[in-house]
Amino acid sequence: MDDQTHKQLWCIRFTRMSFLVTAVTVFICVTAILFSVIAYTPVRTFIPGYPDAHAKRAAIQSAIMADSLQNMMKIWEIYASNLRRVISGEEPARIDSLMNIGGVSGAVNAVADKTRDSLLREHVLEEEQFEISGRSDRSLPIEGMIFFTPLKGVVSQGYDEIMHPYIDITAPANSVVKAALDGTVIFAGWNDEAGYTIQLQHSNDIVTIYKHNQKLLKKTGDKVAAGTPIAMVGSTGSLSSGDHLHFELWYRGEAVNPTKYISF
Repeated sequence: MDDQTHKQLWCIRFTRMSFLVTAVTVFICVTAILFSVIAYTPVRTFIPGYPDAHAKRAAIQSAIMADSLQNMMKIWEIYASNLRRVISGEEPARIDSLMNIGGVSGAVNAVADKTRDSLLREHVLEEEQFEISGRSDRSLPIEGMIFFTPLKGVVSQGYDEIMHPYIDITAPANSVVKAALDGTVIFAGWNDEAGYTIQLQHSNDIVTIYKHNQKLLKKTGDKVAAGTPIAMVGSTGSLSSGDHLHFELWYRGEAVNPTKYISF
């Protein structure tokens, strides 16, 4: 109302129905905004119990390990069954006859394939010394692979994508350097700057490089398993200033940070 003329300037009608409609509308809008923020932004990772990248990687590794353990249990079940026959004086059962055992057919098939193809594999190894192009049982992302620690020590210089795309690990001289994964030695020799160097080709387009060694234990073309000793820590090469291991991890042609996948 105007104070002078008492003329009505504006009015608003407020009822219980209008209050209810306003409250419901505000509630729906606030709920939609909160849902959008949680569903489509990284804020959701702050919610307790919501999986982040590390949890997903751990879940993948656990699933892979569980699958491997299940296969090993099946193979050992076959072995135990055949061992009982031998101890009791019976003839060892043929692998083909063990295929009828419930729940182990998949593992037996894998063993049978390896047995039947053994002669063919020996011939292929003679024809192709490196055999780095052979297919693996399954293709896994690097996050899902389990690496063996090549050397326990102190990371003296960390990974830098531009200036230092590898890491240096200090350890006493003549400490054993081990292969990080199953693979094939594609280079083992001397380099003026890197000293005694060994390079391994692994499945899934992974390459590991070990430099400044005092001594190499493998030669080009050798097959190695994860954890196999391949060299001794040293300080060879013009770029080395002390006993350490220069370690590089390459995935699909690009250097990656080893400390993300390996505990040193």
